[in-house]
Amino acid sequence: MALVGPLRFDQARQCVIDTVRAAGVSVPRERVALGAAAGRVLGEDIEADRDYPPVARSIRDGFAVRAGDAPGRLRVIGEVRAGDVFSGRVGPGEAVEIMTGAPLPAGADAVIMVEHVGRNGEYITADRAAETGQFINPQGAEARRGERLLAAGERLGFAQIALLATVGRADLRVYRQPRVAIVATGDEIVEVFEEPLGHQIRNSNAHSLAVQVRRAGGVPEILPVARDVYSSARELVERGLQHDLLLLSGGVSAGKYDIVEQVLGDLGAEFFFNRVLIQPGQPLVFGRAAGTFFFGLPGNPASTMVTFELFGRAALELLEGQSDPALPFLQARLITDFRHKPGLTRFLPARLSPDGAELAPIPWRGSGDVPALARANAFLVADADRESWRAGDLIRVLLR
Repeated sequence: MALVGPLRFDQARQCVIDTVRAAGVSVPRERVALGAAAGRVLGEDIEADRDYPPVARSIRDGFAVRAGDAPGRLRVIGEVRAGDVFSGRVGPGEAVEIMTGAPLPAGADAVIMVEHVGRNGEYITADRAAETGQFINPQGAEARRGERLLAAGERLGFAQIALLATVGRADLRVYRQPRVAIVATGDEIVEVFEEPLGHQIRNSNAHSLAVQVRRAGGVPEILPVARDVYSSARELVERGLQHDLLLLSGGVSAGKYDIVEQVLGDLGAEFFFNRVLIQPGQPLVFGRAAGTFFFGLPGNPASTMVTFELFGRAALELLEGQSDPALPFLQARLITDFRHKPGLTRFLPARLSPDGAELAPIPWRGSGDVPALARANAFLVADADRESWRAGDLIRVLLR
């Protein structure tokens, strides 16, 4: 298809999501132990193996009673703790001392908190009425046997791991993590351990992208730098296309020696767009070749970081089996006035306060200013159709 662009930010992101979904890529699944499942994408539905809770339980320390007996004077006939079962039955005028989490004794239909009674030997005096069901978690109130608790496509965090342990899943099926090739391009790039000349830079983009890929659930592989000659670029692009996703950093602008698009075209690539109305990151290429999706990310560090988070991450999450990739946007109040030239959606380095309420733009010298990026913990999002904000105004924030 012909190149489409320039696209607005929202159009380009939706293009990525729709295109990857429409490709119908079959994501392999594998079985892993529960201890290795954190951060993975679930590859099967999970159902409750029994009612939760399996029996009615007390949610307070107190006394299990018949609701109709309160207020009144009641005889304590026993005690039940979490992990025990009371073998008798609560009759009229009787109570059983009960601890949080303990099963409700037969005959009781309410729990009175220990703070609300007076005790004298084997008797307690309740001075207020009790309602049927108070301070009781009924059987099946949390989940019923056979109920679906987790759906395939959900990413597993600590709460989901706790749920899997609760229902007895010592192992489970997850989607395989995509293999992601990372190729930096350009004659000016040297390795991290090398001493660069004045006109050279170290290969920071490959390493920052590898971190972003891992955070998104992929398995990164940093390939050698592709030099600004056709044969080098072609060899490394072909290697990269053997992975599940290819990320190219640099070589996608209109410069004389930016040859990546030529290489991809010669390999039969289909291009979906080649420019997005954002800053940093306008010259962004998204396409597919040899059955593998690829992104041609701009070479400046901020551009590389931002475009991966906005677009590459969505593709990777879909290739990992995640059902609904989402961006972690929130709003915060600016601590200073801010303005920009409308027309582009801008993602600029900023510092979010510890409570997430306030945002301070960080001065920077453009998309190659790595020290400013390291000082930031978020990106300020300046909408394309608005020119200015005053201190105290809410503005969108993209978390990092």
